[in-house]
Amino acid sequence: MKNKLILLCLGLLFISCKEVNEEQTKSKVEEVVSDVIPTYTSAKEALRYLSSDELEGRDTGSEGIDKAATFIENALKEFQIPPFFETYRDSFKLKELDGYNVVGIKKAETPSDLKPLVIGAHFDHIGHIDAVDNDSIANGANDNASGTVAVLELARFLSDKTLKRDVIFALFSAEERGLVGSRHLANKLKSAEVEPYLVFNIEMLGVQMKDKNYKTYITGYEISNLAEVFNGFYDEELMGYLPKANEFNLFKRSDNYPFFEVFNIPAHTICTFDFTNFDYYHHVKDEFEELEVDAYVELVDELKPGVLKLINSTEIQVKLN
Repeated sequence: MKNKLILLCLGLLFISCKEVNEEQTKSKVEEVVSDVIPTYTSAKEALRYLSSDELEGRDTGSEGIDKAATFIENALKEFQIPPFFETYRDSFKLKELDGYNVVGIKKAETPSDLKPLVIGAHFDHIGHIDAVDNDSIANGANDNASGTVAVLELARFLSDKTLKRDVIFALFSAEERGLVGSRHLANKLKSAEVEPYLVFNIEMLGVQMKDKNYKTYITGYEISNLAEVFNGFYDEELMGYLPKANEFNLFKRSDNYPFFEVFNIPAHTICTFDFTNFDYYHHVKDEFEELEVDAYVELVDELKPGVLKLINSTEIQVKLN
């Protein structure tokens, strides 16, 4: 009888251990699945992923921004855009933090003396902030998942095009900490004697302007003739002048500015946030659901042929005023 009881206890212990092991295995599988980086399928789904809670606001140095960087790298690989440096990640130090830009390049069909065009956007945001309704994640859907996805869409569009000059795709981090990533890259290109022709930086396109006769504005409008040249590619005015952009000195507040400082070249940010159309700047409500996604995708598609013409102009059309 005693032996039977021992065997029964051992059996129950085995069943219990098996259930625990199965539960632990299930938990580990679920953890791995949650860490799987999705592939790039569309602008809409990329925007949804980059602004999801899983990425925790993409603060520089965080696990969330690492996932965002991996997603961007995988997209560039899929579009057959190779890294500009040895790897996609252009690393730098920000005090105790490890930061990195993600940089790819699409080469011209034949080598030429034409200077490269930089298409950029920052992919970092501010991470966790004071909670509102128990939500502390500043997802940064408009600021600046919208700009990041616009760069990736342009990379996808240009991937099978014949180009007359190189195009550098630069996704910057630590913009929210003082334009650190873009300044690092500008100085690194300067040291390598790589001077861009033009920097076409993209910020906050996710909500559209109303009651204006143009669809976007550029910061530093009066500094070069970019708007005039770009609008000349269309039958409508895509780029305009927003007085508020000057009032708040936006030209110096995004990743275009370090390139202007370092190289003294046309370097602008294209944007649709006009201080009246979006209430959630650096707020936990800057989420995918607050964006005008269909209008955003349509706008990005409209920009593509103009950007291609900028790239393939063999004349120096865009100049400082």
